[in-house]
Amino acid sequence: MSLGSAASLSSPAASSVVFSARRTEAYDIPNIVGYMNFATEALFGRINVIYLLETANLAVTLTNQKNVAVAHAAFLDYPNWNIVDQAHWETYLEKNYDVNNCTPLNTLFVHLFVASDECAVDSSHEIMKTVFQTVPELHFILLFMPGLNDLGADLAAAFEPVKIVPRSSVNMDLYSLFVCERHKYCPQLYIRIARSRTSQITVTSDVQITKPQGGGKSGSILLKKSTVSAIVPSTGSIILKPSQESGRLSAPSLQIPVDEELQEESKAELLIATEALDREFFHPLYRGAINAFCIQLFCIDEKHSTMSLDFMKFVFSLFPDRDFCIISVPRLVPEFHLIQSFVRIIPFSNCTLDHELYIFHRSGLLKSFVVRAAKSTDVPGVEVLVKTLDLNISILEDLKKYISARRDPDGTPVQAFVAEVLDQIVGISVIRNEMDIEYIRSHYNIEDFIYFSHHQQEEHGHLYHFALNPIFHHYAKHFMKEILRLSYKNCLYYPIYPQDEDGKFKNPCAHSLTSALHYMVPVRPRRQIVYPLEKLGINAPSKQVSKDQEKYRHVFLEVSSHLVMIKEMERHLEDNGKKNQAKYALYHFNRKLSMEPKVSVNIRIVVVGASNVGLSFLETLVFCPHLKFNNLTLISTHGLPGKDASNTLRKLFLMTSHCFSFDDFALMSLSSWVNIVVGKMTGIDRSAKHVVVSKDRKVPYDHLVLCTGQQYRAPCPSGADIKELLTNREVSNNTTKRYTGAMPCNLFTLCDDEDALMAMNWLKEKVISSTGNVIVYGNTIDIYTTIEALLSFGVAGSNIHLVHPPLNSNITSLNNNAIEHAVQKALSRAGVTEYRDSLLAQWNDGNYPDPIEYASFTTNTKPFKLQCLAFFNFTNKGVDYDTFKAVNDACLVYDGKLVIDTNFHTNDVTIRAAGPLTKFSNIYYANEWTHSNFSSKEIGFQLAATMLNLFDPTLEPIFELPEDMDRLIPIYKGCKAQGGIVPGKYHYVHIFKPGIPTRLDVQESQPNYGMAITTGDAVKGNYFRIHVNQYSLIETITCFSKEPIPVSNYMCLFGQHERLLNNLCSRWREGLITNLYSYFMEPWALVIYHDRFDDLKKELRQILVSIQEEGLPSMQELVRQVVEGELALLERPKTYLKRSYKQSVYKNLLEKSILNYLHYNNYHLPMFAWPGII
Repeated sequence: MSLGSAASLSSPAASSVVFSARRTEAYDIPNIVGYMNFATEALFGRINVIYLLETANLAVTLTNQKNVAVAHAAFLDYPNWNIVDQAHWETYLEKNYDVNNCTPLNTLFVHLFVASDECAVDSSHEIMKTVFQTVPELHFILLFMPGLNDLGADLAAAFEPVKIVPRSSVNMDLYSLFVCERHKYCPQLYIRIARSRTSQITVTSDVQITKPQGGGKSGSILLKKSTVSAIVPSTGSIILKPSQESGRLSAPSLQIPVDEELQEESKAELLIATEALDREFFHPLYRGAINAFCIQLFCIDEKHSTMSLDFMKFVFSLFPDRDFCIISVPRLVPEFHLIQSFVRIIPFSNCTLDHELYIFHRSGLLKSFVVRAAKSTDVPGVEVLVKTLDLNISILEDLKKYISARRDPDGTPVQAFVAEVLDQIVGISVIRNEMDIEYIRSHYNIEDFIYFSHHQQEEHGHLYHFALNPIFHHYAKHFMKEILRLSYKNCLYYPIYPQDEDGKFKNPCAHSLTSALHYMVPVRPRRQIVYPLEKLGINAPSKQVSKDQEKYRHVFLEVSSHLVMIKEMERHLEDNGKKNQAKYALYHFNRKLSMEPKVSVNIRIVVVGASNVGLSFLETLVFCPHLKFNNLTLISTHGLPGKDASNTLRKLFLMTSHCFSFDDFALMSLSSWVNIVVGKMTGIDRSAKHVVVSKDRKVPYDHLVLCTGQQYRAPCPSGADIKELLTNREVSNNTTKRYTGAMPCNLFTLCDDEDALMAMNWLKEKVISSTGNVIVYGNTIDIYTTIEALLSFGVAGSNIHLVHPPLNSNITSLNNNAIEHAVQKALSRAGVTEYRDSLLAQWNDGNYPDPIEYASFTTNTKPFKLQCLAFFNFTNKGVDYDTFKAVNDACLVYDGKLVIDTNFHTNDVTIRAAGPLTKFSNIYYANEWTHSNFSSKEIGFQLAATMLNLFDPTLEPIFELPEDMDRLIPIYKGCKAQGGIVPGKYHYVHIFKPGIPTRLDVQESQPNYGMAITTGDAVKGNYFRIHVNQYSLIETITCFSKEPIPVSNYMCLFGQHERLLNNLCSRWREGLITNLYSYFMEPWALVIYHDRFDDLKKELRQILVSIQEEGLPSMQELVRQVVEGELALLERPKTYLKRSYKQSVYKNLLEKSILNYLHYNNYHLPMFAWPGII
């Protein structure tokens, strides 16, 4: 049973009370404090409840049928009362008490128990039963109590005193030890051969209550049951050969002797699965004797499910010559308790089987798993263990540092621990003190998992290395728990640095891969404020918090028009990056997580397209802390983006939507969890449920998500002969026609950074040293960003020809006359030739087009022809033809775009789609609204949210509305953004409300438009325009500047009330604002850019809507009464509300909440004062 969800339990005592057990949460703290009394303090001492819950390995709360908490208990892996060092309590117990076999693996200590007086005895029984069922390895719960105190009726019913051994040094008048044993609440399963008429060997179980060895009284009581608890048919004739394609099974590498309980010696034949990329397609073949048997059927009563592993010892005794037990499980079956102790075998990339393969070695039954500090004599054993790892040298070097000096050369303390089984090293871990915890706190949301202020700096550890033999993978969480106990830490942090395309780590301090990553939780990065450090001076954040700020200054480096300067800038940026904090994805582990289950999801989810929607979808799934998706696959033409952040120029070719940056890709580390298939989708087989990639590879799926978006496609020349002096009116302009001719090698349709990089490489060879023309054809913003990139790359402006085809609508790409005028002047200064209303007629006068040497165009008047060395096309954007053909051939409904409903479903329930590829079904009568109108990042998040209901057991199921009632499309509220560097080295950013595009002058002519505030001049590069709608909310922000723009800051302004922006409109009317750039960089505005500001707003609103004084309405209710005219006022409503607010308790509550917020986040907001520092 998992405590993740409430489970009804009946008390073992004769009681009519029915309890539900769950993990204790922070909101239970007032209830816990309310149950504490003098007896609690006498028994457990003075308890800081918050700190106790932060450090407890397991905290349980019982609720009654009315969902009222009636009891709480906290358990840790070391004794209460601090009577002995937490790292050495095993020796202390062995020397002084008559308790045998108590080990860190099977023992917990009670540090707090409180309960309602009405059901205290029942609650103690129930909590003990719940804990034993939740932790299968647990056999003893111990409690130290001051010697002269009474245990109390509630705990006395569950605990028994432990005798002190002769010649003990313990004074019984000081402390007494009590024990609660497992058999009292969870009877041990008695396994026997089933009485079966078939020839198969069947194992069944009765419930046997026995005393564990060394536990005191002997004897057993056999309770015969009328129903079978579990059945495991196992046959020696059914085996799975290790050489089959369903998984990897490596050659023997380790020998583990089995103790007498497991009969004879056995051989462990698994290597640690850490293969380098260049060994991806190596398929080892096992040619030894058959040494595995297979479980064909397993079922068990749910109340005994946590004891599933008890079967394995008996089953292995039936097959004394077999070392491995194998089970294959359908991917759609949720993970059950038995296979949680098995090792999942990673399938080969070409595996198409519908089952997951799990394997268990007989040595995994050993309980003598000991974790201790490393010694010099352990080095040979560690060398054998890690010799197959890529970073084994680094592990051994750090181990030697610990053995020789216990610290790094820079003085940082180092600790090394080994896991040992029967005197053989099976695991190694090296940690250091986390010296950069302030940076971690300010840049990652670790407070989603801990209360940071309740942990000392020395209690944070940095996990550098972790390697464990996969035979004992089910002890990985215990290994990490022991590391925390023995190192006196509460938290561990593990970074994953990005790798380049060759699979090498970019950062020299990159850590070894860890097999414990499954048990750690990914920590979301925090959005950072871009500070005006020079303006803040001594009020700026510490260097630890703002160390990235210098790097951000160089994100938008001014680009030069000379190739030599580009190379110099790239070198400068690379050197600058080395001086700054390397970006990494962060993973976290703490005491609370040591006994919290994590759900593995084996369902195959295949995402097609590395678009912003697809990446946002994958990001949401990966950052679910209690779920682990084992079969996420991304099919993309160029793999994951962000592989090479050092090449800055290629990022400048295309405009950006500001959804993801190269830093974001490093912070997510999607490659750690997502299988990448490089190629293009060319087919979908719905019946076989697989995607065909590049016409020859099959990728199976259970759920398919199509997020390919739209791409620029090769233009189709009209075919007009310019010798006939035709005009555009006389030429057919069919923009939907597909080009089917030979693809010219110098035709570039840029869709992502990889396309830009290929274009750069071609230009470097063909264009830079020549004087040929580069033609840029299109009407989108990308034409301007590409021209600026070409100028920066060293292409002379006189060689660049910008050709605009006729507009399809009256809305230009920039949709702002002032900015368009500034760009036109910049193009003219650069020497770029510009042509308007020009249609592509022919390449090479209609001859073979590869390569393009000439391009002909028709206009409204006279046609023209240009010599061409390179042709950049930014027209004809739509769904890729291969994608269309795959979708159409699969009989998915396609109507110009792929048709979906409001829940992202296509006409196939297992295929979903999102993004610009899609349109809503005609039944919604909203053809103008598509996903293109909304933020792609928000679309991806919502797509993941709809699918998480299928996998997340903690979420309430969503019941879809009947088809005839579901006729409204969802409206997403997040802002959209677009920007880039355009000619003139102008930085352009446009942040706007989702909607149907409209000309700016038409918008301004509407009576309900609101007001526009503009400062600066576009030509001078200090233009800033902000639109405040009729409800006084910020709706549009447009920036056009010579300086880098803090886009992340300005996106926080969207949707805010202008009064919140320091009375923006009134100050503007009074002439107090002359430069919006400097206005929004003033210290008061920085709190709005803080990533937790929205949480503060919600908290303040909650205060205003709640009733704080009995008999008086809330502020929200008071406003409603004034608006509805229910109050007879003798003064203006606004004056009345202000006076009521100032005289109420709400004013003090809001001020207190704001000051607490500023105080708690002072590391980000030191420029604000609060009581106590003045």
